[in-house]
This record gives sequence, structure tokens and C-alpha cells, in this order.
Amino acid sequence: MIRRSSAAAPWQAQGKTTRVPILGIPGFPVSAALTGEIFVEPLLARWTGRSAHDPATLEGTLARKVHSSAGDLEYLRVTVGRVGERLVVAPLARGAGVLASLVRADGIVRIPPGVQGLEAGERVTVHLYRSPGEVERTVLALGSHDLTLDLMAQFLAEEGLRLSSANLGSLGGLIALGRGEAHLAGSHLLDPTTGEFNVRYVDEYLPGRAMVVVALVGREQGLIHPPGNPKGLQDLRDLVRPDIRYVNRQRGSGTRLLLDYHLERLSLSPESIQGYAREEYTHLTVAAAVASGRADCALGIRAAAVALDLGFLPLFQERYDLVIPREQFESPKLAPLVKLLESSAFRQAVSALPGYDVSLMGTIIATRPG
Repeated sequence: MIRRSSAAAPWQAQGKTTRVPILGIPGFPVSAALTGEIFVEPLLARWTGRSAHDPATLEGTLARKVHSSAGDLEYLRVTVGRVGERLVVAPLARGAGVLASLVRADGIVRIPPGVQGLEAGERVTVHLYRSPGEVERTVLALGSHDLTLDLMAQFLAEEGLRLSSANLGSLGGLIALGRGEAHLAGSHLLDPTTGEFNVRYVDEYLPGRAMVVVALVGREQGLIHPPGNPKGLQDLRDLVRPDIRYVNRQRGSGTRLLLDYHLERLSLSPESIQGYAREEYTHLTVAAAVASGRADCALGIRAAAVALDLGFLPLFQERYDLVIPREQFESPKLAPLVKLLESSAFRQAVSALPGYDVSLMGTIIATRPG
């Protein structure tokens, strides 16, 4: 849009007409950032007589299926890491308001118009935000999301190692390990038969593979609700009330499995819960849904509730583990991460997060010889 002004600026001669370009930027932060990349930066480059930014590119393998609108060119933010000989590209959560994607993204994959999506395992081109050297120093953690992974990334950065994480859910992380698409996976899958976490699923989804299951943290799970608990929530039985709008975690996540296990024990039908089919991919996004008023409650960790000044009704304790292929666990690349689990400074930082227990941190829960 061009605005014409008849009033001369102080540096202009009288009677001159000035053409002033006005750039409209979307209100949502992710959309605004992308608009700057696509339109504003090339325009400024042209005006200042320099070449537009031309990011480095790498070819990689997509870790998860991605749906897309067939009529639009889509820009998909991704994390990238090299696992063995493969460059793995993991999609991040999408949405114009998903601020975390701005911080976590290592690059952009462009999905052309007319394409309804990309399949897992498909080769894609990544337009990098980081240097190829940084990608080579990246440890890729796929699976369940946890706030301690963000803390871990800060500590590992001091050792010159990047920890990049993307949430695929606990089962998705184990499947990614089986395909050789991650250095490690975060998991908190409850075995309803034994009450143990993760080991049964490692045996089921990674048979014959040499694996190490290492405890990271204990976590408190419960119902996240608005301050003051205005709906008077007391336990999971309240989820079937007609005045309660719930928001769920995605299928394959440990939190979803935990919910389904306890619903079955209480003889509660998921179909009777308003919002059971509404899915989010992290504890913070379900908390954000409650904070915005889009939902009355969600099952999640205490730290997510505290982060958004929400209320929390504690219900369960669980263990969150790191599942690591033995060759990665013993590799020089992951040595700083394994050592970090014994760090008193790291344990102290994690302990400061609400609802976390570090008493088992670094304990080897199980090994599989392969």
C-alpha cells in the first residue's frame, strides 16, 4: 500500500510529493516473523543495494507425516540433527501463535501448493536458520516433551553441544528411535499391568535393539484449571460433567495413556468427555488452552500450570525417562549429556521447577543387550 503525502518533511524541498511505503504485518507473532523473512528482508535488501539473504540448505529425511492445505505454499518450521549418516528433519508444532517454534526452529521446509502433505521418511530441503556446523553438533531428542529438556539444552550449550527437541509423543519417540531418526527419546509410558514405566514399551517397539533406559525425573500430574478452581474440580470423575470442557494430549503421548488408564479404572467413557478429541502436543499448550478460556481443564504437569499462573489439582506421580540406543549412550557425542545427569548444579536447577523429583536422576532403569 502506498500513501501519498503533500506535506513536505523537514529534509524535503517545498512542493515535493513523497511516496512512503507502508508494510502491513500480521498480528500473530509467528506470522509476523515469517512476513519479515519473505517480504520485508528482500525489500530492505533491494533498497539498500545488497543481496537478499540466501540461507544455506541441507537435504534430510522427514521424521513425521505432515498434513498441508493443497492450495497454499506452506512454510514448516523444523528441527534438524544428524543421526549416524542420516540428516533427520523433525516438524515442530504449527500455528500463528506458537512462539516456541520461533525459538526451537533450525530451519524451514517449504511445502509447495498442490501438495496435501509430506510422508514420514520423505526427502525434504531445509532452508537453515543455523550454520551446517551447528547442525552437526546437534543432539536430536524426539518423543515426549518435558521442561527439563529446555534446561538441559541451556547447560549443554556451555559444553558446545546443542540439544534440539521436538514433541512426537512418547510412542512416537520410540518409533523414531527404531527408524534411526533420533539420538534419544523422552518417554513416560505407563504399563497398566505392572504400574512400571517405559520398559515394556521399549521391549515391544524396539525388539532386539541394544537400549539403555535412564531415569530423568519424577513428575506430578494433575488437572490444570483456572485460578481458584471455579468449576470445583475434585477428580477425573468431574470430566464427564456437561459443564466441563476438556482439552486432551495427542494419541501416543504418555499423558494420554495415563488418562485412558485411569478412565478405564473408573469405568468412565472417553466419549462422555466434552473435548476429549481436542488434541494439543505439549503440557504448555494444554495449559495455554485453559489460560485462554478455550477449555476448563486439562491433564498435565504442575510446572506448566505454575508457568501460566493457573491452578493445579494433583492426582498422580510418574517417572519420565530417557531412552537411548546403547551406541549413542556410549558415544563421545552424548558424553556431556550423560555426565550432566550427575551434575549437582543441573539437579538443583531441575529441583527448582514445581512438581519435580530428581532423586532417581541418572539411575539406569533397564538395559537391553540387543
